[in-house]
Amino acid sequence: MGKNKLQKFNEMNDFPNVFQYPFSVLQEKGFEMKGKWNEHFFQNKHPLVLELGCGKGEYTVGLGRLFPEKNFIGIDIKGARMWTGAKHAWKNRMSNVAFLRTHIELINHFFAPNEVSEIWITFPDPQMSKVNKRMTSTRFMKLYSEILTTNGLIHLKTDSLFMFTYTCKMAQTNQFPILIKTNNLYNSCLANEILSIQTFYEQQWLARGLNIKYLRFICEPRDTYIEPGEEIEPDDYRSYNRSKRSEKQQNINNY
Repeated sequence: MGKNKLQKFNEMNDFPNVFQYPFSVLQEKGFEMKGKWNEHFFQNKHPLVLELGCGKGEYTVGLGRLFPEKNFIGIDIKGARMWTGAKHAWKNRMSNVAFLRTHIELINHFFAPNEVSEIWITFPDPQMSKVNKRMTSTRFMKLYSEILTTNGLIHLKTDSLFMFTYTCKMAQTNQFPILIKTNNLYNSCLANEILSIQTFYEQQWLARGLNIKYLRFICEPRDTYIEPGEEIEPDDYRSYNRSKRSEKQQNINNY
């Protein structure tokens, strides 16, 4: 592990807005704030919103700035990335923003039924060959429905036509009410202040001339969740390699 990563990990241990719980600790002790985030940490009764796979936390921080009347938690397993958003929120005294370092598959260990009002999924890996790892698969919908409130919302923002098409079909197959759907966000009337928050990866895709897709639907609990049966054409492009991503990152100012 690089020196810079170690420094970030050490700093995050002292951030009061970051929670890091290894699975071994969860198994032994559980998470004491499950069902009590607003009472114990945020100290208010505002709606709780999650960003899953938050990366550097651009969306979590951006939403927290726009909506002081809501509480936001960015979730990711990669702490060196999360450090950016966590430090920004802490330095700017954003009392409605926190970060949780864990695997998405474990979120039910941290949140109780009806505790979360919305979930944002921003530019996830489409996992074209691994349905169970796809963050909008029925496996994850079951997890989400267990912690969401009645009429809890799922927001998907993606560059991937495969991911967008799959999620639309999944929502339709399971009869989830679709509220908004567009395959070209910035060429529609929907690109408002909220949806125009741009992550590092979104800037990468836009620079390559790719359309940004957006889907909002209600994740209603179901007795049985059904995977769509249609075959979906895979995306025909790949992410930048590591050196290219590093070069682009240096050209993006800190938000």
